[in-house]
Amino acid sequence: MTQQVPPTELTTTEQAEPELTGVRNFRDVGGLPTVDGRRVRHGRLFRSGHLAHATASDAAFLSTLGLHTIYDFRNAADQRLEGPDVELPGVRNVNLPLTDPAHGAEFWTMVRDGDLDQLRAALSEGQAAGRLSDTYREIIRDRTAEHSRVLHEMAADSVPALMHCAAGKDRAGLSIAVTLLAVGVERDAIEADYLESNATHRRYKVRRSDSSPNAMSPEVMQLLSPLFEARAEYLAAAFETIEQTWGDTETYLTEGLGLAPETRERLREHLLD
Repeated sequence: MTQQVPPTELTTTEQAEPELTGVRNFRDVGGLPTVDGRRVRHGRLFRSGHLAHATASDAAFLSTLGLHTIYDFRNAADQRLEGPDVELPGVRNVNLPLTDPAHGAEFWTMVRDGDLDQLRAALSEGQAAGRLSDTYREIIRDRTAEHSRVLHEMAADSVPALMHCAAGKDRAGLSIAVTLLAVGVERDAIEADYLESNATHRRYKVRRSDSSPNAMSPEVMQLLSPLFEARAEYLAAAFETIEQTWGDTETYLTEGLGLAPETRERLREHLLD
């Protein structure tokens, strides 16, 4: 059973979660507890879906956050489909793809346009969930350079930071999880934050071509559901990969990501109360 993080009272410096029109799955990661009794500081680390459809009012709100850097983990195919991020004055935009441009292109075309028989063949009997778990394992195993870069930059000066991908649940979710591991946030709290992407107002909208057979039928939606959900089993696959590949979290952070003790301490100073 997933343990939820107890709610924390808002201080005078914290704000209630905003209602953004064109940006889904936005939230401040502040308030999560660490194993040594500290908490992630509010206003330092944010996560969301892509910013390509941000409205003028969305952009105005984002501009009040004092962001230093926006990390966009989408690939070129994502950007062609959704568009580039809105540009905010004085904010550095870093595009750091966590999957290659052609990664899964044919698969996602099938998701958008495929008929029921194609979807059954590719997604039924646990195949959809298996694909997501495999993707999480691959990102943890093969994208250490990208995660290392983000953490070293944040330890230097690239905060406050916003991390996003397309939906804000997989690539951004993993990158947030890795960051939280680096500063010592409790595993249950990391999982609880990750699962927040399932809230109705946060979820990425399933997109199917109007001309596809059985475009949004109940069976099609059931087959696609695992691809658009945040599931504890996906995050567990990432954590298991850390242990299988490096032995434990500490070795992953020090050897896999190359984080020296002083770098982690600077990161904690920037992100924790």
